[in-house]
Amino acid sequence: MSDLDSIDFFTDLSVVDDPNPYFDHLRSKCPVLREPHHGTMMVTGYAEAMEVFSKHREIFSSCVAVTGPIPPLPFTPQGDDISGQISQHLPGMPWSAHLVTLDGPAHAALRNILNAILTHTRLKKNEEYVEKLADRLIDGFISHGKCEFVADYAHALSTLVIADLLGVPEEDRDEILELLGQPPTQIGGDPQHKIAPDPLAYLDARFTSYMQERRGNPRGDMMSDLANARFKDGSLPDLDVPVRLAKFLFGAGQDTSARLMASCFRLLGEFPHIQRHLRKEQQRIPDFIEETLRMESPAKLISRLARSTTTIGGVAVPAGTIVTLGLGAANRDPRHFEAPGELSLDRPNLRDHIAFSRGAHACPGAPLARAETRITLQRFLDRMSDIRVSETKHGAPGARRFQYEPTYLLRGLSALHIEFDVA
Repeated sequence: MSDLDSIDFFTDLSVVDDPNPYFDHLRSKCPVLREPHHGTMMVTGYAEAMEVFSKHREIFSSCVAVTGPIPPLPFTPQGDDISGQISQHLPGMPWSAHLVTLDGPAHAALRNILNAILTHTRLKKNEEYVEKLADRLIDGFISHGKCEFVADYAHALSTLVIADLLGVPEEDRDEILELLGQPPTQIGGDPQHKIAPDPLAYLDARFTSYMQERRGNPRGDMMSDLANARFKDGSLPDLDVPVRLAKFLFGAGQDTSARLMASCFRLLGEFPHIQRHLRKEQQRIPDFIEETLRMESPAKLISRLARSTTTIGGVAVPAGTIVTLGLGAANRDPRHFEAPGELSLDRPNLRDHIAFSRGAHACPGAPLARAETRITLQRFLDRMSDIRVSETKHGAPGARRFQYEPTYLLRGLSALHIEFDVA
């Protein structure tokens, strides 16, 4: 047995900064493999992950999407179809009040509301705000020739953008962010953010007041549209429905974008030839973003629960098995992506990655994350030259030291110190 065989991926901090050797090891043994510590079926192959997505509606439930095998199921699966048991126990399971864990018609009804609100037109109109905000944040540190990108820029921009889109009052934003706490999959702590059916319930009073006000007095923001959105049959949802959607969007909307931006700037500093290329051909920035998503997927894992006995990649999967899809692992599967550890803007299957998942549960905020990151790269490249990773803080090339957030679900730098010359 190798040392990698003994690792508990869900609790071991040793795999937080670089999970790829662990995923590569699992894939080399079998791209669909039951791990010994929590009994979840780890899927590390691209074709096998796509198979799960293709079977999602009929075979797999999203009821364990956020936390995976921790905590374990609140029931003992029985038989070859556990759909009834899922329905019976779902109300008490973690995050069950939110869109991400819903299935079938319940999920589709809420996703239709979101799709009608998070439109291309709305996001396009928002780009001018993002550009002005980007320049305002850059103005705060550009004369210093350096910044800590995660705190000084990425989190600030993504938080302010989603808050502005939703219509969260400026005076409330800092306090709400403080209340959100650590990610639900944080290793070693913050249990109240892990196991409750609605871990964001403490925000109910605040967001309910926003929604009540906007039902009577729409302001043209996303919360106004959510408050007054109707189901396909024309009925108006109870107020708690848009309240939950707004809370979840605010919590999740600032996170993915910040992680993606930080990964882009780490790679920008590590690969000067790519930086030079993007300065000359800014139309290739979207390609750089897609390749960054493939190499540094903001979500390492998503999980599903097998409703009925099935197979994945020819491997038997009994009903009641938690299946954990390694998005980052699948995006580095050498059977699908040639030289997966290399950064290449000319990769022919550049957009095959599954960093934002696929199918009905694909990340609704993906277009926003891409737009924020594209505008950020454009503004930094226009205003700065020779953007570098700080050797003082992170070490010399070939001996870099980066620290990542201690969560098994998400991949995000805790800090990224960069230096630059003013253009």
